[in-house]
Amino acid sequence: MKNTLNNDYLNSFLDSIWSEQGLSKNTLISYEHDIKSFLLFLRKNKKELVSTEQSDINSFISDRFSKGISSRSNMRLISSLKKFYLFLVSRNIIKKNPTEDIESPRNVKSLPHTIDTESVDRLLNAPDTRNRFGSRDKAMLEILYACGLRVSELVTLKLSQVVMESNFLRVMGKGKKERIIPINDYALTFLKTYIENYRSDFTRQKKSDSLFLSNRGGEMTRHSFWHILKKYSKKVGINDHLSPHTLRHAFATHMINNGADLRVVQLLLGHSDLSTTQLYTHVAKNELKELHCKNHPRA
Repeated sequence: MKNTLNNDYLNSFLDSIWSEQGLSKNTLISYEHDIKSFLLFLRKNKKELVSTEQSDINSFISDRFSKGISSRSNMRLISSLKKFYLFLVSRNIIKKNPTEDIESPRNVKSLPHTIDTESVDRLLNAPDTRNRFGSRDKAMLEILYACGLRVSELVTLKLSQVVMESNFLRVMGKGKKERIIPINDYALTFLKTYIENYRSDFTRQKKSDSLFLSNRGGEMTRHSFWHILKKYSKKVGINDHLSPHTLRHAFATHMINNGADLRVVQLLLGHSDLSTTQLYTHVAKNELKELHCKNHPRA
């Protein structure tokens, strides 16, 4: 009965933040995962949600650290719990908020993993564009790198979001914030070829506004695209933990390396905080140092 009640509280909380803040499905899933893991910890230790103390939360975080869970993940967890307990207080479910005095662990920011332009070229040239699958895959890879999209933004693109005559995409990002991203002519050429010559082969006479379609004619999934990327990275011999986000990182790093203004890159990526974008300047500097040491006669 108590577990059912806790789940009711959690579902009410998720409904509340979804309606009030317009959060994405992936963000809601993260909140749900974090809070459920805490509720499971309480149940195992025979603790009650409504009488939780700060020491209980500290014990949970300590347990996670001992299992090797990163500071970044624990920071997200604490943020989730703080929001959850604020909700419980606002609904008079509890009187005292046990997260009030809890500080987040120091976040040691790791530099984004990226790949060089030569590796990007090899990857993007891997699909065989003489068939429908290769044409679709080529268009997806080119758009992902050309526009610096998140994989969730890529696979949920609609035909109506592509403005061919003006060379741009209307992308719906985190928090349902729309941003306009230019598409270069090269990437647009492959996108047009896919749409005009091959997309109808996937629809199987079904009506769909999704831009990139699966073999069954439905919207491409994140998981399916991850497998597509892995297939081509293996084909061209790129085996260093490549993910869809790697191409987003590469887009940002290569833009900055070629002189793009940091705030322009921030807008293109859809970052709300400039400090997030600034991480790419460190990656860019590291790449420039390597190029200098490799090519300068007195390095």
